[in-house]
Amino acid sequence: MWKQILGKLPRKSQKPDQDSTRNPSLGPNSSSPGSSRVNASSPAAKRASAAVFPASVIAGIEPLLAFKDVPSSEKMNLFISKLSLCCVVFDFTDPAKNIQEKELKRATLLELLDFVSQNPPKFSEPAILASCKMCSINLFRVFPPNCRSSNTSSGENDNDDEPTFDPAWSHLQIVYDFLLKFVTSAALEAKVAKKYINHSFIMRIIDLFDTEDPRERDCLKAILHRIYGKFMVHRPFIRKCISNVFYRFVFETEKHNGIAELLEIFGSVITGFALPLKEEHKIFLSRALIPLHKPKSLGIYFQQLSYCVTQFIEKDPKLASSVIQGLLKYWPITNSQKEVMFLGELEEILEVINVAEFQKVMVPLFWRLGHCINSYHFQVAERALFLWNNDQVVNLIANNRHVLLPIILPALEANAENHWNQAVLNLTLNVRKMLVEMDDVLVMACISNYQEEQQRKDLEVKKRKEVWERLENAASLQPIAGNTAVLVNH
Repeated sequence: MWKQILGKLPRKSQKPDQDSTRNPSLGPNSSSPGSSRVNASSPAAKRASAAVFPASVIAGIEPLLAFKDVPSSEKMNLFISKLSLCCVVFDFTDPAKNIQEKELKRATLLELLDFVSQNPPKFSEPAILASCKMCSINLFRVFPPNCRSSNTSSGENDNDDEPTFDPAWSHLQIVYDFLLKFVTSAALEAKVAKKYINHSFIMRIIDLFDTEDPRERDCLKAILHRIYGKFMVHRPFIRKCISNVFYRFVFETEKHNGIAELLEIFGSVITGFALPLKEEHKIFLSRALIPLHKPKSLGIYFQQLSYCVTQFIEKDPKLASSVIQGLLKYWPITNSQKEVMFLGELEEILEVINVAEFQKVMVPLFWRLGHCINSYHFQVAERALFLWNNDQVVNLIANNRHVLLPIILPALEANAENHWNQAVLNLTLNVRKMLVEMDDVLVMACISNYQEEQQRKDLEVKKRKEVWERLENAASLQPIAGNTAVLVNH
């Protein structure tokens, strides 16, 4: 069928027609050269339209007419006809293929975008159906290989630093802009549109977030956010779908391109949660957000994740202790970069935590901080010691010093004696001086206990060494007899 349709197209040798459709200075409907619009009323454009978009599949008014050329009563019919004309999708992997038809479609898409942007009349149900159909066909259809951006989220990418840009973006961007303006338009009634912007449509929008093209993810982020705001009936479903994306990412694939954008949407959603928080939202925090600290790629979306967690704690301060317990559960023992990020998020939480919640987790928390202070990676040790620059953290420590100083001072003393990095050593001495000023009697007692403990450990090491020496001497005096195996060093 396509061969028969394409056979009706004007030949490439007909240069005057092609040039007239591609020259922006020809015709009243043309725009600046960068827009690549064509004069929809030109003979070549009409021949291309008749060939690629047969009249039998376009119901209603002639789609090549301009909106300004029809009465108001016919504009919605023209809108539907133009949407039908844009339901044909081209292969953009070959730039020289279907040039005339692609430019005609792009010009029509721009007309549609202008129409929905300029206070259109209330969208009828057929117009909503046609709009959703056009967006679905262009955005959700199964494309030929390489026709849309390749999705390597389930496999290895040879060059992770270079995103793949969609060759069809010149059309897709307009479709996304159209969908955004359409969803946010006052002419769109949510109670009618929810029939077509339904669960299936929303799920496909969320699936598209895995694209490698950052421009596409930004468009999707704006659209999904607006859908969430306008269609209250769909909000639980959207939250559930995003949760499922997070679960699959954390516990199965650890590969997804759109985690940061989805978290950015949730950051603004959380601020709108009513108090007291529903159990559903607390479960999302514990089962989706906190486990997102686990993947190796945390750095890509850490800022958005940290913001979401902080928003939850600001909504309900009682959640702070459970969040800290989650951080301790997923603490990155062997990844120094992630450890520095965890310490930064921990400081933000400690700035807003109340005393009661702090006391629930302070013992395991400061045991972990002690290990961070003794880290041989100087950035980890520095970041842990920087916590004492925060007045709120110092106040929490001061109010609970009889429990915390015996935990943290041994780590400080070990640093003062052994740490290789001069900057860490200086910070250690400053923190110890601060603690002495806080409670010098308690600090001296803790230091004395630390020294006694070190002497006891040194004595144990000495005794163990002496025992091994006696055993080795005794073994050396025994004769080698029978089939005893002897290890010979060469």
